[in-house]
Amino acid sequence: MKKHHYTSALIITMLLLTPVKAEENETRQTVNLPEMMRQHMLGNMRDHLLSVHQIQEALARGDLEKAGDIAESRLGMSSLASHNAEHMAPFMPASMQQIGTEMHHAASRFAITAREGDLKASLSGLAKVTQQCIACHSSFKIN
Repeated sequence: MKKHHYTSALIITMLLLTPVKAEENETRQTVNLPEMMRQHMLGNMRDHLLSVHQIQEALARGDLEKAGDIAESRLGMSSLASHNAEHMAPFMPASMQQIGTEMHHAASRFAITAREGDLKASLSGLAKVTQQCIACHSSFKIN
């Protein structure tokens, strides 16, 4: 029995230490941006991820009002000016713009739902926000 555990541990260790080869059949569309815009977009996405984390923390505390406030101010339609979306959009393919716009709309809808105090509906709404993140990151990569 111990031999089986050692063998399993060895195999798992080897798998973890084996470099992962990048997918040869990359299907995501490359979006070329000027370096300053690329850095700005990456910063926006990191802030989006931080915002989702803070929303989850607020939901875990039962502070749905705070979750809604974070969503609207950082991800919702109200946040577009702070992200300079108007200047970024011309560099994005139309389908990427559509996904981004839907993410912002979903965040605003989530904010309304969260402020109404329904946790289950709020979690469903948050899933619709992250669904757009997944759609975009699965379809595009920036260069």
